[in-house]
Amino acid sequence: MAKLANSDNKTILITGSSTGIGKCVAQGLHQRGYRVFATVRNPSDRATFEAARIECLLLDYCDSASIKLAVEQVLDKTDGHLYALFNNGAYGQPGACEDLSREAIRQQFETNVFGWMELTNLVIPVMREQGYGRIIQNSSILGFAAMSMRGAYNASKFAIEGFSDTMRLELAGTGIHVSLIEPGPIESEFRSNAYQAFQQHIVIDNSVHRERYQKMTERFEASGNVQPFTLPPEAVLKRVVHALESKRPKIRYPVTFPTYLFAWLKRVLSDRMVDRILGRVG
Repeated sequence: MAKLANSDNKTILITGSSTGIGKCVAQGLHQRGYRVFATVRNPSDRATFEAARIECLLLDYCDSASIKLAVEQVLDKTDGHLYALFNNGAYGQPGACEDLSREAIRQQFETNVFGWMELTNLVIPVMREQGYGRIIQNSSILGFAAMSMRGAYNASKFAIEGFSDTMRLELAGTGIHVSLIEPGPIESEFRSNAYQAFQQHIVIDNSVHRERYQKMTERFEASGNVQPFTLPPEAVLKRVVHALESKRPKIRYPVTFPTYLFAWLKRVLSDRMVDRILGRVG
């Protein structure tokens, strides 16, 4: 079976690179000698990467044409080869399940699930042909531990976990490895983006949850409000490097203390006990 021959073949496509985890991973892998193709949705975000001599493309998970074009551009620049894909771009839609409109849920899944799978399905034939590859999915603690007021995001990450587990079985023996990164709280723009989605889709005054929403709004707007156990995005970069370079990459990479804790709790406690704990956390 073909193997990664040399550093010239260490190419990786990274989505959601404008800020936070994606930006950190793109910069870190570039420094490590990878040929990085970072993708952003807004053209104005390309300047930082171009200044650092990191190749940057436009890709919007909600736009099939942009997904296909980005893949075509990468393959054109790499003579048809790609070592790795890091699916990372996503956002969180806060709100109680009963307050989520069909459109809010659709938008969440267009970005967090449908776009990911469309991109991944374009890359898999390339990796099959070359006989190797790494697909790394940036999931979440909320991909296995559901918390209240996060139903759309929980569901999208549960879906990615399910797709990834299935792909891993289907790709057995091909030389293509599928890994899930499962971060808890990480320093990023995630909260501010979630607040924008909250304001767009949740009507507080019409909800039985309005008191909880008011408290959520206060937390969103509080300056310097950092969740406990928050780590810098370099913690994710460390796991991505292992998933890329290990001969036997792990299936799941927990990141941050809460992820380890809740994975353990779900193994040893009943569902009802876990619900009680998660109810207090949420």
